[in-house]
Amino acid sequence: MLFRSLTNTGDLAELLEKTVPHYSDHSNHATTDTEIMTALIASQEGKNFESSALSVLPKLRGAFSLVFMDEHTLYAARDSHGVRPLVIGRLDRGWVVASETAALDIVGASFVREVEPGEFIAIDAEGLRSHQWAEKTPKGCIFEYVYLARPDTAISGRNVHATRVAVGERLAKEHPVNADIVIPVPESGTPAAVGYARGSGIPYGAGLVKNAYVGRTFIQPSQTIRQLGIRLKLNPLREIIEGKKVVVVDDSIVRGNTQRALVKMLREAGALEIHVRISSPPVKWPCYYGIDFASRAELIASGLEIDDIRRSIGADSLGYVSMEGLVEATTLAQEKLCTACFTGEYPIQIPTDISAGKHLLEIVDKS
Repeated sequence: MLFRSLTNTGDLAELLEKTVPHYSDHSNHATTDTEIMTALIASQEGKNFESSALSVLPKLRGAFSLVFMDEHTLYAARDSHGVRPLVIGRLDRGWVVASETAALDIVGASFVREVEPGEFIAIDAEGLRSHQWAEKTPKGCIFEYVYLARPDTAISGRNVHATRVAVGERLAKEHPVNADIVIPVPESGTPAAVGYARGSGIPYGAGLVKNAYVGRTFIQPSQTIRQLGIRLKLNPLREIIEGKKVVVVDDSIVRGNTQRALVKMLREAGALEIHVRISSPPVKWPCYYGIDFASRAELIASGLEIDDIRRSIGADSLGYVSMEGLVEATTLAQEKLCTACFTGEYPIQIPTDISAGKHLLEIVDKS
């Protein structure tokens, strides 16, 4: 099971209870939407595994890229919007299904094609069989190009690194500034910083050192842990930035904690001016399709204008790339992309009460 984030978990749980009476009373009842899916597939009496999966898939709502298998067959399926990537590769003596083309490179497989939105495939000794279980209406996640995907992967035929460099070049045109050096927030800000330096003519430099053993800070559960993670994750190179006007390029601002700490560190290291450039539009809406963003109340751009955000993080200037610039860099039409975290336009209906979605099965301490 590669990726799943369902928005109708409540409906599926009710369906499972009707299909398997007293299922919720069992000691091993579902605690994740993955278990709900597998239990529904297993409950399809009189059908083989393939037919059971094809019966259940149309009932699922949300973003999912699935890989599962039995003794003889490898199966894969993708939601009808293709929110998350899923690709097929070929080895000399077998097949590979993976979430990114980079995984195919790593194992020495050749890229065959993407699993289409709404497609179900089965691979066995006879070869590959394909079923289109839903009409495809592509809405690939644009944040894959911003941050989530590896830079050495390709999505819809477009290399992610090339996209991020192009975004940086566009950012330099949209938000120019007089500065001495362009530095990235490593590693996710590096390609866009290269593009900004190329587009602006300002020299590129490595002004921050990253500790590779600290994970993503924006998904940490508490403010204290996030702040500690930021200080452990990044350290400025005084020799590079002291006495200089610095452009610092990052992929996004979620709560603003990272940028606030960064600006403070850079000032303490002797930067004369700090100009923050962001290679995505302001993140104003939470994601219900698999990114563990904060709630909307915690997203800094949901309640503040750009200049207010600039003051909050302590920067001399702040510029975000435009939605048009980001979409253009992907080479895809905007109507084929999910931009919900920036626009609030959700392509897959989300429950009014979010507890009926993926959070329904989470254990909450009410003490």
